Amino acid sequence: MTYKTVKVEKGRGGWGIPLLITPVPGKDKISSITGGGIHPVAQKIAELSGGTAIDGFRHPVADGEVACAVIDCGGTCRLGILPSKNILTININGGGPSGPFAKFIKEGLYVSGVRVENVSLAEKQTGGEK
Repeated sequence: MTYKTVKVEKGRGGWGIPLLITPVPGKDKISSITGGGIHPVAQKIAELSGGTAIDGFRHPVADGEVACAVIDCGGTCRLGILPSKNILTININGGGPSGPFAKFIKEGLYVSGVRVENVSLAEKQTGGEK
């Protein structure tokens, strides 16, 4: 079985260019850091890609195992810390670069305002083997 590439686009009022997420062996966790279990956006990314959705608060994993993180940050902490570690970051809240971590919030690394309908299989697949 192979992993699939998923495209995550900014939602209404969001920021950023589409992210392409392709899990690979050892880096296949879709970390939901929303404080309420696994967010539906994280679940859809996992279902389409073949990755594994996890509750990043209850079951944190090493940064190197994370294919992407789904957050709900309206401030500056998670919003900038994860991109500063080069982790693809999907914020379900809107908004672009701001605050002390703004320099890390870059197109191609961060997208915001994301809803379930903004997640789809990418047209071009670059999936790796499981």
